[in-house]
Amino acid sequence: MLRAFSHTGNRCAFRPAGCRHHHKPVLAIRREDVSAWERRAPLAPKHVKELTQMGYKVLVQPSNRRAIHEKDYIKAGGIIQEDISEASLIVGVKRPPEGKLIPKKNYAFFSHTIKAQEANMPLLDEILRQEVRLFDYEKMVDHKGMRVVAFGKWAGVAGMINILHGLGLRFLALGHHTPFMHIGMAHNYRNSSQAVQAVRDAGYEISLGLMPKSVGPLTFVFTGTGNVSRGAQEMFNALPCEFVEPHELKEVSRSGDLRKVYGTVLSRHHHLVRKRDGMYDPADYDKHPELYTSRFNTDIAPYTTCLINGIYWEQNTPRLLSRQDAQKLLVPVKSAAGAPEGCPELPHKLLAICDISADTGGSIEFMTECTTIDSPFCMYDADQHIIHDSVEGSGILMCSIDNLPAQLPIEATEYFGDMLFPYIEEMLLSEGSEPLENQNYSSVVRDAVIASNGSLTAKYEYIQKLRESREYAQSLSMGNKKRVLVLGSGYVSGPVLEYLTRDSDVDITIVSVMKEQLEELRKKYSKVTSIHMDVIKDEEKLSSLVKKHDLVISLLPYSVHPLVAKKCINNKVNLVTASYLTPAMKELQESVEAAGITVISEMGLDPGLDHMLAMECIDKAKEVGATVINIPAGGALLDSVTAMDFYPGLNLEGFPNRDSTKYAEPYGIQTAHTLLRGTLRYKGYSKTMGGFVKLGLINPDPSPLLNSTTPRLTWKELMCKLVEIQSPAEYSVLKEAVLNKLDKDKSQLEAVEWLGLLGDEPVPAADSIVGALAKHMEMKLPFGTGERDMIVMRNEIGLRHPSGHLEDKFIDLVVYGDNNGYSAMAKTVGYPTAIAAKMVLDGEINTKGMVIPLTKKIYGPILERVKAEGITYSTHNVIRQ
Repeated sequence: MLRAFSHTGNRCAFRPAGCRHHHKPVLAIRREDVSAWERRAPLAPKHVKELTQMGYKVLVQPSNRRAIHEKDYIKAGGIIQEDISEASLIVGVKRPPEGKLIPKKNYAFFSHTIKAQEANMPLLDEILRQEVRLFDYEKMVDHKGMRVVAFGKWAGVAGMINILHGLGLRFLALGHHTPFMHIGMAHNYRNSSQAVQAVRDAGYEISLGLMPKSVGPLTFVFTGTGNVSRGAQEMFNALPCEFVEPHELKEVSRSGDLRKVYGTVLSRHHHLVRKRDGMYDPADYDKHPELYTSRFNTDIAPYTTCLINGIYWEQNTPRLLSRQDAQKLLVPVKSAAGAPEGCPELPHKLLAICDISADTGGSIEFMTECTTIDSPFCMYDADQHIIHDSVEGSGILMCSIDNLPAQLPIEATEYFGDMLFPYIEEMLLSEGSEPLENQNYSSVVRDAVIASNGSLTAKYEYIQKLRESREYAQSLSMGNKKRVLVLGSGYVSGPVLEYLTRDSDVDITIVSVMKEQLEELRKKYSKVTSIHMDVIKDEEKLSSLVKKHDLVISLLPYSVHPLVAKKCINNKVNLVTASYLTPAMKELQESVEAAGITVISEMGLDPGLDHMLAMECIDKAKEVGATVINIPAGGALLDSVTAMDFYPGLNLEGFPNRDSTKYAEPYGIQTAHTLLRGTLRYKGYSKTMGGFVKLGLINPDPSPLLNSTTPRLTWKELMCKLVEIQSPAEYSVLKEAVLNKLDKDKSQLEAVEWLGLLGDEPVPAADSIVGALAKHMEMKLPFGTGERDMIVMRNEIGLRHPSGHLEDKFIDLVVYGDNNGYSAMAKTVGYPTAIAAKMVLDGEINTKGMVIPLTKKIYGPILERVKAEGITYSTHNVIRQ
């Protein structure tokens, strides 16, 4: 039943507040966009139908990912619509991205903020800033404190299916085919009935005695008695099972019937005891859980094949298992004499843990990160305290997916909607902008309001205190730890993180607007904190982050560096970048010096290693009294291309970079009469780029043709505009116009055609034409199987010695990318940047002001250390007279 509202003819009656005529509020069901696997919704079509029959308007954001088809919502009276700004209540399952919050609205979703979870604090900050009223399903509880809105049962169902599938894989890795091999992951079934049948089929084989005898009786332990545990048990019951008391587990694990599996349900009194007297008092435990300890590790775990953990864990409550417990439980058992090689015994009893609570660092201490539906299992090796993605090797199979109900989305949606529906109307009948104290909510709804009108509600003010205490504790625990903020998550970030994480005393936070890249880095570097945000749009948050760190590494585009540098200046934090020291950065020189900080630029490949290799040669020449007279010359950029035949097999050409003469003074080679820094490419590159220039494709300015408000263009349409002919045009007409624009150069036309720039493929979204071209070329020119990139750098330096004889020095750097690792470009930019950052942290670089790597104190250690990362160079010389 819906509360507090009734319809009487054409009159409305919101009973506690009296009668007033108004338009019915609007409800919106938002699209889930946090995870590719999130196919649930908070309400099913049957709930939408009831609401629309009561006169409410229900908007549903379109989503092809949602498991329940849009036509079912339309049939129920819902309106499929992208814009949901007219809704007074917006409901979802998971959190929305910060950037999609609508100010002063009512939102209901699982926020995962009530423990001050660090990853979700930016969301909470944005909720407060936007004055959103947040209803958190997790805190909708009855008078006994039991949750009234939850997916719990379906988490249990899906988790049990998954771990049975995982056990099949783990047994196989240990040398045993079992009936569990025929059970798939939960999302492989259309519904739970199909999954039940698969489990029953496996159970039938078990009942026939088809389990290998050497694995012994299988025992499953379920912790908790709530919906999660009951859901898991419901699926478990499809097997030929027998439930026993916890104290009977030891006996059945040794001599039980192999034609069945055994289960036990564990409550608090089975394993919790007071430390001082070994007794359990439920009332005392609720008040003082810190006075108790768990005997699970000694009384239950040694006789458990698979643990299904569904208990809610809080600070100060005893854990079920610690790392030390796992080490003891994984001690290999002695094999029985004469056991056939093909029928091995299990290495230890505890094989698997399905942590449905997905509470990292909680009741299972060594469950430090959740697994995913994509990668559902990992192995925990207690001896080495490492987790590896496999079902093979030593350790315990772990499954800790935090969105299990998403694997059975339709049933989960209907189940959850049934529980949520009775509370929807009272949430719907208030505006998020109205004061909370004016709302006549039931206790279930009122107690679930985390934030309203720009503040945490009284019940949840503790969240801020938790944040502050955690930050203080982190600052204490870090002690001498050095804190590094990395901005950007592109290819170069991998080597930077890999190098810096080698030092356990370096604490790293990485920030990026690219969510998928962040997720990949988080999986690879679990100890690195990741934050999803746009540093350009949220300068205040950027400043706050910079303030908390000792050093910032900016891997962002060079145009953003001045913004980052200003934040570093204001907060007196050192900065390292790989980009050129641009005029905009040079303008900050005085401010940098006044702040007493170090700002290092040009610390990549080019610029970076090119400087260092040149300066090493130049400084060595000066030590013997030689002077630099020549660094080979070129002319006007793309029009001054020179064949470079020092690597004949590569068929290279070179052209000047920019004005290189400005480096004469920093290099200390004012005696040089020729100075050139250039770029190497395969022959034909310069000519192709020259054609692009003629066509206006290398224009970096914002283009109105690509404005997001205008219809999306195809390349053919864009090219018509660039060569100034009417669109649409026949292919032959456009081709002729382009050829004329290219001064009849057929090789340049061939490149344009090969890249599909005269075709009907849409132009990628970008701010500029050159940006769109770059994205298009990324798609057209990916690495093929087995292909990798290569970096070639050559320094040629002409010297005159005091004796009068001339010498040419040649320094060659060739680096290849790794097929399954970092690209050559990522390595040659990322490692020097990371090494320089570490040198700043360790005090090896302590020069204040703007710094580039031109002194031996800086380039010497870096050139030596990059060798260990596979970045090596060779030198040779030619005496001319």
